[in-house]
Amino acid sequence: MKNRLRNNLLPSMMLACSVGLASTAQAGGTINFGEDKWVSLGFGIRTAFTSTEDAAPNEHSRSKDFDLDIARIYLSASLNQYIKGTVTLDKMGEDSLKVIDAYGRLEFMPEFNIWFGLLLPPSDRVNMDGHFFMNGWSFPGVVSQYQNKQTGRDNGILFWGKLLDKRLVYSAGIYEGNQASAFAGNNALDPNRRDSLMYAGRLQYDFWEADLDPGFYTSSVYFGKDVLSLGLSGRYQKDAVGSVFAKDDYLGYNVDFLLEKVLPGGVLDIEAAAYRYDFDNDAVLAGADINGISRVQAGKAYLGVVSWMFPQTVGWGKFQPYTRYQKFSADGNASLDVREYDIGLNYIIDGHNARISGVYTKNKTENQDSYDKFVVGLQLQF
Repeated sequence: MKNRLRNNLLPSMMLACSVGLASTAQAGGTINFGEDKWVSLGFGIRTAFTSTEDAAPNEHSRSKDFDLDIARIYLSASLNQYIKGTVTLDKMGEDSLKVIDAYGRLEFMPEFNIWFGLLLPPSDRVNMDGHFFMNGWSFPGVVSQYQNKQTGRDNGILFWGKLLDKRLVYSAGIYEGNQASAFAGNNALDPNRRDSLMYAGRLQYDFWEADLDPGFYTSSVYFGKDVLSLGLSGRYQKDAVGSVFAKDDYLGYNVDFLLEKVLPGGVLDIEAAAYRYDFDNDAVLAGADINGISRVQAGKAYLGVVSWMFPQTVGWGKFQPYTRYQKFSADGNASLDVREYDIGLNYIIDGHNARISGVYTKNKTENQDSYDKFVVGLQLQF
């Protein structure tokens, strides 16, 4: 069987970074109990057939697997105009059902709000999209690798708002962090000796249409809007990488760009992002587990996505071909160079609430054999 180090290293990052937030679900139902008192319920599923090169038990045939990728239940409630709450239950793959969101929301005005609990820290656009609101099928875990507690979330407090006619979206938060070392929580070897917290922030400016997403969240495709958006995100935590013997600060940041334009022949989407994960090579090595796998990689990463949705309705929906490119350029010998290419076709039935996707992926990882896979997936939200 081909070397699958990447399958041990990056899927955990993909799963950890994947989000599909209760607040952003475009489907669901609401029960009202009076003025500003309500409870909303929704759910989403993503299921797929995957065939991966040389992944069958005989180690040279293609695997053939039907999987439930995600099953998610969205719950939100409002006590009054200002006090709300959100809980999200999630099952990914063979994992058991678990709570991934549980936070209170003090929502004073569009310009200033406070959320606290288990929630998503400010991040790059694709991470804040999550699986359900991306322009593509699989989460781009080659490039989006911010540390997190589970499924992209962490325990902390978030301040966010929308200014300048809601074109400028800001978010800043303080979180537990401390997920960048295999020795986190080990009193003897944890590099974060002073239990320093993680700081995260994002600024986003929408030049054309604005306020298309609830809260501080994002999407990477709107299926027929004029969007020009630029975002800048970053996270920092003192002494969070490595071990007590060799450590470094956690510092990751990125810039992302999205253009969507309605043209006479269809809808064009262009998405791009650049990342920097700035860690010392010795610290990355020192923070690896007993198998030599580190929770972080040092280097630069790049993302590019282009799609075109045809205007004609064929049957229930519209066709949207797309291509995506990811590249991770490692710093030092503690990390690996990775390139991944996607060519896909989405069949858009009801925006993010109903779509069918087919995608061919080719992965090339340093010092490993390349491999390809083919996925056909169904996404539904209710």
